[in-house]
Amino acid sequence: MPGERHRAGGTVTLITGNPNVIVDTGAPEQRQQIVDALARHGIETAAIQYVINTHGHLDHIGNNNLFPQATFVLDTDLAKNGEYWAHDFRQSALEITSLDGGPPIVVMCTPGHTDHDLTVMVETSSGTVAVVGDLFEYEGDGVDTAWLAWSKNPVAQQASRDMVLSLADYVIPGHGERFAVSHPG
Repeated sequence: MPGERHRAGGTVTLITGNPNVIVDTGAPEQRQQIVDALARHGIETAAIQYVINTHGHLDHIGNNNLFPQATFVLDTDLAKNGEYWAHDFRQSALEITSLDGGPPIVVMCTPGHTDHDLTVMVETSSGTVAVVGDLFEYEGDGVDTAWLAWSKNPVAQQASRDMVLSLADYVIPGHGERFAVSHPG
């Protein structure tokens, strides 16, 4: 709960292809785990072209410095090599073009946990995957309502959660394993 001390390493998601993308970079103590996991995929940190931060909490941005050649996306900011530019996610999603013929990676505004949460939507052979940061803390957080304790705007967050659930087949939450979305029908 807010105000209590706890450990919280966020999920770190690798999207391979052209471009290679990391969604969230975890907490500082996850640094070596990230480097080792990339190595198991045959990827060096310099090969990451985009770092997308779902929001600005330390357990989600703590290793951004591992990827100095990347384009960074956070809040309304994009940055590369010390240059910054803005994108108004409330007006439109950001599409990152796949250079290997696949569908674009879509970054969209999903506020609630903070005022500037972003969700990354990726089309895969298994279906649509939403990488959501703390929009969902973990599978089942809607049953125990744990997400409410951390929500800056519960009404907006519920609306964002509902939208993501209507679009995605799978969700990668901020602090748990990927889970399947059950769609009626």
